[in-house]
Amino acid sequence: MKRLILILCLLATPVAALQPDEILDDPALEERAREISAGLRCLVCRNESIDDSNAELARDLRLLVRERLVAGDTNEEVVDFIVDRYGEYVLLQPRATGSNLVLWLAGPLMLLAGGGLAALYLRRRSRASEPEQDALSREESERLRQILHE
Repeated sequence: MKRLILILCLLATPVAALQPDEILDDPALEERAREISAGLRCLVCRNESIDDSNAELARDLRLLVRERLVAGDTNEEVVDFIVDRYGEYVLLQPRATGSNLVLWLAGPLMLLAGGGLAALYLRRRSRASEPEQDALSREESERLRQILHE
């Protein structure tokens, strides 16, 4: 039973799609490549990193990352090179600059605006005076008694 649980746990863990022929000989460069590719989106699989994707395009991107690192680029230069080629959509965590800044700030600003409007509404509601209720006239009271006793 313990072996079965161990096998199921091993099968349930995500396995990187990295193939043995892609791995660099230099462990430091390979670690940098893994770090970079974990933040890059597979353009075929959508919300999956290129390390986790089996798509051919993801393999090409993994190889491109490693080629740029071997050529001497820094991590930022590699990411910038890929973003220049494929656009910011390739980043799993988009940058909070330029037009993306509007998207990053829209949610919190809308939440603050909604909270402000709710507070204003509740404040005005608590200050509102109770509407006056007119007492029933003698005829209305008599008619109400007749209706209730019927």
